[in-house]
Amino acid sequence: MKIKYFDNAATTAVDKDIINYMMPYFSENYYNPSSIYTPSREAFNAIEESRKKVANVINANANEIYFTSGGTESDNLAIKGFAYANKKKGNHIITSSIEHPAVINTCKTLEKEGFEVTYLKVDNNGLISLNDLEKSIKDNTILISIMTANNEIGTIEPIKEIGNIAKNHNIAFHTDAVQAIGAMNIDVKDMNISMLSLSSHKFYGPKGVGALYVKKGTLINRLNDGGHQENNKRSGTENVPCIVGLGFAIEKAHKELDENVKKITELRDYYIKEIESKLQDVILNGDRVKRLPGNANFSFKHIEGESILLLLDAKGICVSTGSACSSKSLEPSYVLLSIGLAHEVAHGSIRVSIGKHNTKEEVDFLIESIIEVVNKLREMSPLYEEN
Repeated sequence: MKIKYFDNAATTAVDKDIINYMMPYFSENYYNPSSIYTPSREAFNAIEESRKKVANVINANANEIYFTSGGTESDNLAIKGFAYANKKKGNHIITSSIEHPAVINTCKTLEKEGFEVTYLKVDNNGLISLNDLEKSIKDNTILISIMTANNEIGTIEPIKEIGNIAKNHNIAFHTDAVQAIGAMNIDVKDMNISMLSLSSHKFYGPKGVGALYVKKGTLINRLNDGGHQENNKRSGTENVPCIVGLGFAIEKAHKELDENVKKITELRDYYIKEIESKLQDVILNGDRVKRLPGNANFSFKHIEGESILLLLDAKGICVSTGSACSSKSLEPSYVLLSIGLAHEVAHGSIRVSIGKHNTKEEVDFLIESIIEVVNKLREMSPLYEEN
């Protein structure tokens, strides 16, 4: 059975040309970039070349890019690192109620250490209110952290406007852009972003590597003691093959952006249209317009999302009930609860995230399968009979 993969928000397949580009750094140019002999300098130069590639895509300077193990580490380094370095200025942080667990749980940890955190509510589409953001700012507010786009419902937040508010109040602004890089253009200067997190495996690069942009002049503390790698901000021997792969992947994603977005958006809109026209009692979660190209999160009333997922899995179809980082939880998605869904409705949700390798034939098979599975489950559902 050929797998039909529709969970690209969880991870993506590494492009073969990226794998080929990485291979020499495993077994030929395998040297430690911190050593001073010539082969090591070549490995060091490969890292610096990737740093330039990342910087070019988001309109930053190369010395503002720090490589990490991925989005979670980047979020932790940005939020904790900034909070610890600037706690004499204040202890208040503003974030949203629908952030990725890497941000939510980092903020909860800081609350235990004496920091104050405001979790902004969102509307039914998952958008924060800029007025609420303004009203939440205090004299001791030092950081605003709002994700660029939500990983579950795909809603894109008003990042430029948030950046302008942060700048006007002289507050640092961090954005988790893990889902957004490779799906939309981001200019850290134009958007007044102080720190930005990204992760390679969301745009067809290798897992286990990411980056954090830190605007020059923004103070952050290191979180791990060790050597002086990454300008003394992130200790540990550099993952040269994966850093090289990240640089290749982000540059490639940027070059292919318009082409990929057009294709993926067309497939997404077709999927949404077919599901809404052929099934009753469905809710499209997230903003209908301000959303990531590949994201389509539906709630199917009166049935369990996990049951849908398992029956689709039996057909070789991979989808998700929400964030991969929360998939082991039996609780309904806090993101879906935050946008106003009842518990029983949130439980019946499936996230489809289309990628550049998906075809219309695959989407047609997905649509047919979902219709079949949903109707089958509803025939068995006492809740559906009652309603």
